[in-house]
Amino acid sequence: MVDVTLTFPAMLEVVHLAKRYNSIPAVEDVSFRIRRGEILGYLGPNGSGKSTTVKMLTGLIEPSSGQISFDGARIFHGGNPSFLRKLGYVPEEPHLYTQLTGPEYLRLVGRLHGIPRRTLEKKIDGFIQLFSLTDARHDLLLNYSKGMRQKILLSAALLHNPELLILDEPFSGLDVGAALVLRNLLKALAREGKAILYSSHVLEVVEKVCSEVVILYKGRIVAYDTVEHLRALQQRPSLESVFAQLAVPEDTQAVAEQVIAVMTG
Repeated sequence: MVDVTLTFPAMLEVVHLAKRYNSIPAVEDVSFRIRRGEILGYLGPNGSGKSTTVKMLTGLIEPSSGQISFDGARIFHGGNPSFLRKLGYVPEEPHLYTQLTGPEYLRLVGRLHGIPRRTLEKKIDGFIQLFSLTDARHDLLLNYSKGMRQKILLSAALLHNPELLILDEPFSGLDVGAALVLRNLLKALAREGKAILYSSHVLEVVEKVCSEVVILYKGRIVAYDTVEHLRALQQRPSLESVFAQLAVPEDTQAVAEQVIAVMTG
């Protein structure tokens, strides 16, 4: 078990978080913190517990045990309205009202957050333009590509200027240009003092933008440190190679060769 000592004031603090289904752990004894201006990478193979953790943090599912605190105040099961007002969330799977246009969806989200109408319309126009959605602003979300829907989700998460951002695979479906914008946007948000949890499989981006990383394997933390320190400790040249050593038990080269053998046999 990784010993994580939480001794510094944190914006988001997670202590001994666990989720079990019929006594089977999906997440077990997970602890980490994110301070303002930090981006924490949250990594792990499929089934490691990343999305389960995110759903507990956002109040979508209740933890079996453990504690979540925001600015020193405990977040009770079922969510906390004050906390949720300060949270921006981009889910892994987009759940949108597809019979609305992009601006209509953002207008709905903005009104739920209580953003004044004039301010909201200005923000919507800005996001639509900056994310290159002007030509599609009158189209239904039903007709948007996956990348275009992802831009709407990102806009919705940022509309109310949240203090904490939880991003679950935010680069999904984005083209190269949009991905580069998002990478720089993450760094700029951190400079603005936002705390960011960034769950992703895109290790190259995590390595470049994250202050620290957590690596999960089978629901437990197997590493929690800066990228530089992890590379030095594991004597590996990249985060990808560290991840492969800690969280990918099979010989990936051997598996690839076996796939070729089956394909050509």
